[in-house]
Amino acid sequence: MALAVPGYSPNFKKPPETLRLRRKRVRSRGAAASPGEQPEPAPRRAALAAGLLLRPFPASAAGRGGGGGPAATRRNPFARLDNRPPAAAEPPDGQPRGQQEAEGPFLDSNQENALLWEEKFPERTTVTELLQTPQVSFSESDTPSSEGTELPVDWSIKTRLLFTSSQPFTWADHLKAQEEAQGVIQHCRATEVTLPQSIQDPKVSTELRCAFQQSLIYWLHPAFPWLPLFPRIGADRKMAGKISPWANDETLQHILMSDWSVSFTSLYNLLKTKLCPYFYVCTYQFTILFRAAGLAGNDVITALISPTTRGIREAMKNEGIEFSLPLIKENGHEKKATGTSLGRGEEQVISDEDEDESFSWLEEMGVRDKIKKPDVLSIKLCKEKHEVQMDHRPESVVLVKGMNTLTLLNFLINSKSLIASSGPQAGLPPTLLSPVAFRGATMQMLKARSVNVKTQAISGYKDQFSLEITGPVMPHCLHSVTMLLQSSQKGSFSAGLYTHEPTAVFNACLPVNEGLDKETVREELANCGLHPKTLDQLSLTPILGKSSLRHVEMSDYVYNWRS
Repeated sequence: MALAVPGYSPNFKKPPETLRLRRKRVRSRGAAASPGEQPEPAPRRAALAAGLLLRPFPASAAGRGGGGGPAATRRNPFARLDNRPPAAAEPPDGQPRGQQEAEGPFLDSNQENALLWEEKFPERTTVTELLQTPQVSFSESDTPSSEGTELPVDWSIKTRLLFTSSQPFTWADHLKAQEEAQGVIQHCRATEVTLPQSIQDPKVSTELRCAFQQSLIYWLHPAFPWLPLFPRIGADRKMAGKISPWANDETLQHILMSDWSVSFTSLYNLLKTKLCPYFYVCTYQFTILFRAAGLAGNDVITALISPTTRGIREAMKNEGIEFSLPLIKENGHEKKATGTSLGRGEEQVISDEDEDESFSWLEEMGVRDKIKKPDVLSIKLCKEKHEVQMDHRPESVVLVKGMNTLTLLNFLINSKSLIASSGPQAGLPPTLLSPVAFRGATMQMLKARSVNVKTQAISGYKDQFSLEITGPVMPHCLHSVTMLLQSSQKGSFSAGLYTHEPTAVFNACLPVNEGLDKETVREELANCGLHPKTLDQLSLTPILGKSSLRHVEMSDYVYNWRS
């Protein structure tokens, strides 16, 4: 017959029987602690006398060791969790439970916050699941939250936006054919749309629906409907098994690359003449952001490449491209690399001179012959060790400015490392993303859908409305959509932003020109196809560093965000 386990009842028991079991357990504990109990075993007494820290000796073990007292039955490890015995109130040694837990293994704050964010906002979470999770408070953010009437500029590419509000998003669904056509025309003609601060009935506002359609349009090259062309980094799994007729056809690869070169050159010319504000080049290894002069506090064209490797940087040096590593500091200044290379003879002379200077103090002490001198190769490897360690990391971001961007253009067109030689992306040219049309581009549209769910509240259930936007969301689109929601949702909504991580470093704070006039920038970029307010925001100096916007909340027309 099975023995009864204290505190565990697989079958239903009446309350009096449960109370008897608890009284019996209390009595057994009191008997184990009585003075008549057999003393501790000899080995344990010897260890305590030697000053070793041991766990408190369990009463049940003492009873079994001494032969007196009832034998305590071990709890069944296969018992149901909902029928488990109640937890002990305090540890036997009197130490508070919180201190004991604190002494165990723990995560640092960044890991803890990362796990928290993944738990609250997983990448593949459906809208319904996310709305059923409680709102994440700003105290749980990775960095302290900030607030203001405008959002900081965010140059990263978002893969997904999820807006939630107490006001419905039904106005964003089922656009009429005339409204869709009007939105496309407004985008192509760069029509400026100004909405009132609050729209009473957004569902019947044709102006709002057309402006929303206008903000979802972007331009892409190349375009293959059966292939996901963004993101390109880490996209081999999504592209595996897709039809790639150019993979083993060199003639077709040459045609695709030639067409891509024409589109890339067209886009750069638009940028140079300030008819395009910025564009992205997405390869299978890295992403490049080209920005027009006047944006992000710079008075010249800039190009940011991330992530990079030592091989790419060496190839750029050999092509004569001058660049800098803005996040790598040497002697308090950012590290710069020039494309001018020395001959082997000059390089050897300089290295010998540096070597003689570095070991001259040993000769003065008279111990130079006794110490083995390291060879030139070892010294070179030590100097380049940190450059190899930062490969594929955000710190490897490269900044190219001015006319060097034109040299970079020619380097990218002629570089064989721009295209994968094997795998699902073999022979496929990089993806070009732009907010304006260019030669060979295809008009694409972000996918938007609204969902209405019931969420549990204190007084019952309440309606929670959401709007999900997926696709390559560029900086101008994020700003345009938030401006529209400010009017349609009466200044109250929140958003979860999902970033393509390799592009988060584009928010790094770079050296800027203090004398850059804001009005001059607006006049010169007036025909770039962006709303004046969006242009003003993109002209600001980035302040997010290596991070990007993760969560945005607007309340009473005031933004609160964290990165």
